[in-house]
Amino acid sequence: MLRNSVGIWAFGPSATRFVPAGYHPEVSGESMVDKTRRVADGLHDILDGLEYHYPGEVNEENVEQILDVLKEYGMQLPVVPSGLHVDPSYGLGSLVNPDARLRQRALEANLRGVDLAARIGANFVIWPGAEGYNYPFQRRYAETWGHFIDGIAEVTAHAAERGVKIFLEHKNSEPAMKILMRNMGMALFTIQKVKARGVEASNLQINMDWQHLIMNGENLAEYAELLASEGRLGHQHGNDGWGTFDDDNMVGTNFFLQTVELALVLQDVAYGNQGEIVGFDLYPYTEDQIAAVRRSILQWEFIWDLASRIDRNTLKETRGRADAVGGYSAVYKALGMTDDFEARVVSRHEAERMKT
Repeated sequence: MLRNSVGIWAFGPSATRFVPAGYHPEVSGESMVDKTRRVADGLHDILDGLEYHYPGEVNEENVEQILDVLKEYGMQLPVVPSGLHVDPSYGLGSLVNPDARLRQRALEANLRGVDLAARIGANFVIWPGAEGYNYPFQRRYAETWGHFIDGIAEVTAHAAERGVKIFLEHKNSEPAMKILMRNMGMALFTIQKVKARGVEASNLQINMDWQHLIMNGENLAEYAELLASEGRLGHQHGNDGWGTFDDDNMVGTNFFLQTVELALVLQDVAYGNQGEIVGFDLYPYTEDQIAAVRRSILQWEFIWDLASRIDRNTLKETRGRADAVGGYSAVYKALGMTDDFEARVVSRHEAERMKT
């Protein structure tokens, strides 16, 4: 079993551009401390922690109150993501803003976020959702990428001095229509460019947001195994979706078998043995928020247990000969397809033919 967390943003008004007030307007006036208590009260029996964006959701003014509530319920605050994308000042980007003063202000905000993370024993996620562009001819690409790498390098160096890991999270679009770090390759390119600047980058890893990979057609298990082999497998943001938008649906609802294979790989690379956790990044638009998160946790735990039942020796043999048929036999056996199932199918068809 892996320890878990969920982003506190799953419990807000759930605004969309069509419903700006959100589908849950009843929580719009809720303080972050009150929200924390509501969530902890409803989920502490199966939830280990909560994540908060800095500085909008957690900051120097409210962090102690939030931690006090979490401690009451035996919960933690393991991860602090950067949250500058919601500030309209950074509509043209934060670390890549054309205004050097805004770039500096954004950098300083991220450095303070790292300091807060270090103070409470958390790690720091950078999801550069506003770092990009919306139109052709809008940016000088190499210069923009240079600003981005410069900012990531400074934050990484600062975090290394404070014992904080930085988890880079890619996404192809939204809020910027073309996010710079839009796929796994560009996330790894970012790490390489930071290293090329002479920055100690052993603390720079990848946060896999599952729906962000799904949107790109990136196979969850493949990338988890490759990242683990390179020492870059960091945090996980569990969710699901249809594959065309960042739905942040409940886990195990759309891409079930890909999620099963991911669980199998995470088990095989000993994910969790060094304190790694699965965080859930969910956005229950119209669902009961507590119920939707609970359902995600339960379905993930079911998937985790299911993956542990897949016969590894059989799978090793079938994979060794690239035998998809044999591999699925092992997977479906763990799902409950017993050896006598084929005989029952044959019997049903024979009985049907006898009727005619």
